[in-house]
Amino acid sequence: MFKVFGFYKFIKIKSLKKNKDLLQKFLTSNNIRGTIIIAKEGLNGTISGGVKDIDKIIKRLKFLFSFKKFDNSNESKSKFQPFHKPKVKIKKEVVPMNLTLNSKDRNIQTHLDPKEWNKLIKNKDTHIIDTRKPFEYKVGTFKKSVNPNINNFRDFPKYLNKLKKNKPVAMFCTGGIRCEKTSVYLKKKGFENIFQLNGGILNYLKKIKKTESLWKGECFVFDNRISLKHELKIGTYSMCSGCRMPISPKDKRSNKYEEGVSCPNCHDKLTETQKSRFRMRQSQVYKAKQSRKKYIFQKEFK
Repeated sequence: MFKVFGFYKFIKIKSLKKNKDLLQKFLTSNNIRGTIIIAKEGLNGTISGGVKDIDKIIKRLKFLFSFKKFDNSNESKSKFQPFHKPKVKIKKEVVPMNLTLNSKDRNIQTHLDPKEWNKLIKNKDTHIIDTRKPFEYKVGTFKKSVNPNINNFRDFPKYLNKLKKNKPVAMFCTGGIRCEKTSVYLKKKGFENIFQLNGGILNYLKKIKKTESLWKGECFVFDNRISLKHELKIGTYSMCSGCRMPISPKDKRSNKYEEGVSCPNCHDKLTETQKSRFRMRQSQVYKAKQSRKKYIFQKEFK
């Protein structure tokens, strides 16, 4: 059993290259996989490994960057290793929005726990915003939520400028970090009634019973589990090898679905040359699986 640990921390970081090398070496030597992003404004990551190894990296991160507690973190389990490689990346921002966040700017008082969140979004005057990408929104979201339909998070401020400042705004994302920046941006623009789901969707699905839930569908995650349900159990989605988009069991029943080749989302967009190439690739995958070997076309998602 593997422990999956997601986290973020807004804290000033110096010597990015040196810290990247230290972390990369630590992940590799302790058989931990996943991605950690470091920037001058802080840390963001999701990693997976044995329980003891994850505990080691948590202690290491706190020691390296001199802090006692993450701004937010979440834990879940997986029967298989959901990542292929350990990666440490240096970025300009932990979440790209052309807005560097100082830890003192965080609106902690507006972070709502899942039960408080349910009360807020039941209010008909509340504007509920799903800050994730459109394809994540399609996999699952909260009832009556709106998705700005923005593929690049840097474009998000343009949408926010259209909102009415006197109405309550409730924001959510997978783990909470995207909302942290959005909340600060709105506050600087004069919004007063800004709220966000503390710990994001993952915290909600972990703590709220399905019978009390206002969530519809599943939550897309950027690893080989693809999607999660209540209690953070692995969902029903898989990944299309043609377009790298999540596909549901319903999608697989479509005439446009062909394993390893296409799905309803990309079938009509792919050329016959591409489909032919993908079929050849898939035949190699079948042969590798039959001989119980890893195949060279193995990607980040199953």
